[in-house]
Formats: sequence, C-alpha cells, structure tokens
Amino acid sequence: MNGKLKLSSAIVIGSMLFGMFFGAGNLIFPVHMGQEAGTSVWVATIGFLITAIGLPFLGVVAIGISRSSGLFDLASRVHPTYAKLFTVLLYLTIGPAFALPRTATVSYQIGLAPYIGSDMQTMSLAIFTFVFFAVALFFAMNPGKLMTYIGKILNPLFLIFLAILLVTALIHPMGSISTAPVSGDYQTMAFFKGFTEGYNTMDALAALAFGIVVVKAMQAVGVSELKDLAVGMVKSGIVVVILMVVIYAFLAYVGASSLGVLELSANGGIALAQTASYYFGSVGAILLAIIVTLACLKTAVGLFCACSETFVELFPNSISYKKYVYLFGLISFLIGNVGLTQIIALAIPILMLLYPLTITIILLTFLAPIFKGRQAVYLSTTIFAFLAAIGDALNTLPAFLGKTAVVQQALQLYHGLPFFDLGMGWIVPSAVGFVLGLIYIAVKGSNKPAV
Repeated sequence: MNGKLKLSSAIVIGSMLFGMFFGAGNLIFPVHMGQEAGTSVWVATIGFLITAIGLPFLGVVAIGISRSSGLFDLASRVHPTYAKLFTVLLYLTIGPAFALPRTATVSYQIGLAPYIGSDMQTMSLAIFTFVFFAVALFFAMNPGKLMTYIGKILNPLFLIFLAILLVTALIHPMGSISTAPVSGDYQTMAFFKGFTEGYNTMDALAALAFGIVVVKAMQAVGVSELKDLAVGMVKSGIVVVILMVVIYAFLAYVGASSLGVLELSANGGIALAQTASYYFGSVGAILLAIIVTLACLKTAVGLFCACSETFVELFPNSISYKKYVYLFGLISFLIGNVGLTQIIALAIPILMLLYPLTITIILLTFLAPIFKGRQAVYLSTTIFAFLAAIGDALNTLPAFLGKTAVVQQALQLYHGLPFFDLGMGWIVPSAVGFVLGLIYIAVKGSNKPAV
C-alpha cells in the first residue's frame, strides 16, 4: 500500500537516522573547533553545520529521489568503473581505514587515557583497542540484539548525560567566549575553516552509504511513491537536524568557553574528558567514558556489518562475510594504535579528496532534471572536481609528506584556483565541468542518460 509517511513513523525513522550518524567524530570535532575558533565560534559553527548536517541530509534525500539501490548504483551514473572505485574508497574511509579505528581511540582517549601515565599510554592503547574490536567483532557476527539494546537504552542514556553536561556548562561556563583566543586559520576565515572541519564527521559519506536503509524503512511502512519518499526523507530529517544543530552548537560553545580554564587540547576527545572531569569529577568522567565507549561500540558494530556486506556484494567471488569482518577488524586494530590525533591528521587529505566528489554527486542528483540525467554531465563535472580535489588533498598532507619537493611542485599548479587557500579549490572547476557537460549534450544531443 502506498501513502505518506506518518508523523510517528517519521520520528522513529528520524531516531534511526540520528543513531546511524551520531558517533565518535560528532562528539569530538565540534568541541575542538570551539576551542580553536574562540570568539569566532558561531561563525565557524555555521560553516560546520553545513557540511556536518546539511550535506548528510541532502545525501539521504538524494538516494530517495534518485530511486537508487545504493551508493554504487548512484555513482554508476558517472561510470561503472568509477562507481566501484569510489564505493570501495568511501567504505574503506568510513570503515577500517579511519572511522572504525576512531571509534576505539575516542573511547580510549575519553575513558582511560586521563588516568594512565605517559609511559604506559602505548601499551594501554594496544590492550584497549584489542578488547574493543574483539567485542565489536563478536557482535558483528550477529548484531541484531546488541543494536536494539543500545538503540533503545544506551543512546537515550548517552543523550541524557550529554544534556546534563552541556546544560551545566551553559549555566556555569568556565569562561566567556567573548575573550576566548582565536587560533590558526580561524582568525581570518572562520566560516570556511568550520566548513571543512565538518568533513571530519564523515556523515556526508555515511549518508550515501546508509541512505538506502532509510528508503527501505519508509517502504516497509507503505511509502513507495517518489514524491512521498522525498517528503518522508525531509520529515525524518527534520528530527535529526534539530537535534544535531542543538548538540553541535552546545558542544562548540563548551569548547570555546573551556579556554577560561583549560588549555587548547590536541583533539576534542581530550577536551571533552577534561570538561566532564571539571564539572563532575571522577564519577562524571567515568560515566561519560562508559556511555561514549558503548556508543562507539554500537557504531563500530554497524560499520563492520555495512562494510563487510558491501564488499561481499561488490566482490562476490572473494571471501566470506565473516572473513571480511575479521580482516577489517585486524586493519582497524593496527591503524587504531597510531593514536587519535595521528588518525585525524592522516584522514584529512582523504576527506579533502572524497568530499568534493560526494558533494558533486549529491548536487548532480538534484540537478538531474535540468540535463535529463545525461551521463556526459555527470562525467565532466566529476572529472573536473576530482582533478581539483587532488590539490586540496595534497595541500593538507602531514608535513613529512606535504613538504616534499614533488608535492610542492604539484601544488604550484593549484595555487591559482579560486578558494584554493580556503580548502575548496574544487568549487570553480566543478562548475566549469558542469557547464562544459551541458554544452556537450546541447551540441551532440544524443548522449545517453545515466539513469
């Protein structure tokens, strides 16, 4: 039966969306951004909200209105080979390469690191990540019960405690944001720095990976028409948007105001743990550690399942689902022991490459009626976005790579691009590629549609 999405169903699906999106990065990055942005925190937060909330929301809606069966199907509008490469790289990024290791390292950073001496940090991180991923792998083999248990009990507990922390920090701030120092690029381009900082949540990437889950959930309650699916996506998304806007704004405020007492931390995990200890002492810090660890465990189980199932579908003649789970667990363990700050530094160049491609495929999905879904427009826009995004990625490499002669010579080719110094040198080339695609199909007239 066809119909519109009811309010009760929209709330349930919206809650599911929130559960999928809100993980480790959603906690630590707005806090660290607030610490770095200082008095410019609200300008930076606006930029952050666009990429951390706006793009994921559009990504989910794009899956709905495109009638795609998933990320691979959507990216195939560019080219099948590109679709496979893009899908693999995206799932590795939100999986064992970066996001999965981060679930363990954030839990460790908040839960154990403050209570362990510097000489024991390396060994303690190794033991913790081993146990964390062993438990995650165990439940990833049959995650249904754990996901239900955490979704109904632990997530609400986490939100309740986080609300207590944030409200306490709002009523009794550590300092005034009007006098908080501004660090680095936030001094001159707070909005654009916040915009690119939102990349770190990886939620726009996850939206393309998990959007089909939302579509199936709506179809299960009787919503199947294209228009009703799109409207249903918006209804469910409003629940997530409101909740995340409030949480992100409060977390950024806590980060900025904390500079009245705390020093600028190396990452948001440290700052969040220090904030909990400041307001509630050891009891509050321990409770926060337990809830964050369990929340991250839920995320880890979900990512193990999603990545392993996707690789089985992409490569049906390779290895089994369980072997993929073990393989990704081993990779996550090894990368997790690099440390949270290092993981963030290594992830940024990959995100600077993937996000332009993600943004363009989302926008092209909405613009498809203008060019009737012609493949040439998808292809030309993506090529130009990719070539420009390489420069943005190279420009954010860690110093030991970014300062090499080869990289510096390559960057000379990109410095003339508009917005390159803001980390968004891909914008104008992507627009040029889009226009060239339109010109091509206008001249040729017979280019096949991508859908």
